[in-house]
Amino acid sequence: MTQQLNQYKEQLKKNKLKITDKRMSMIDLFLAEDRYLSAREVQEKMNEEFPGISYDTIYRNLYTLNDIEVLEKTTFDGEMQYKISCTTHHHHHFICNSCGDTRIIHYCPFDAWADELNDVEITNHKVELYGLCRSCK
Repeated sequence: MTQQLNQYKEQLKKNKLKITDKRMSMIDLFLAEDRYLSAREVQEKMNEEFPGISYDTIYRNLYTLNDIEVLEKTTFDGEMQYKISCTTHHHHHFICNSCGDTRIIHYCPFDAWADELNDVEITNHKVELYGLCRSCK
C-alpha cells in the first residue's frame, strides 16, 4: 500500500496541492476500504484519528481528491459516495446495495450500443450494475 500512497502523493504534488496528514489519511482510508463510502462514513472513520474533524474539511478534501482523479464518485441510494479511482484500465462496476462491495466488470457494452447512437458523439460513459453480493443475498 505504501507504493500506492506514494503514487497519490505524486498526484497531489503534480496538481500543486499540499500533502497534509488529513489528505493522506483519507487516501489511506479509501485504499483500505476499497469500496464506495459516503461523506458521513469518511467523517466517522477519520474522527477516530482527527477528533472534531469538520464536515467542511471532509467535503473539501473529497471534492479536491475527486477533481484530481484520486477518487471517483457515484450516486448511491440518493447520496454521493466516493472510492479510490480505478485508473489502470477501462472497466465498469457491480455495487452491492447492502454492503457497498464493489467488483470490477471487464466487459464493456458500449460497442453494442454504438449502432443505436450513431447520430451523436459520446465523450464518456460509465456503467454501474446494482444488486446484492454473495454475502448479502
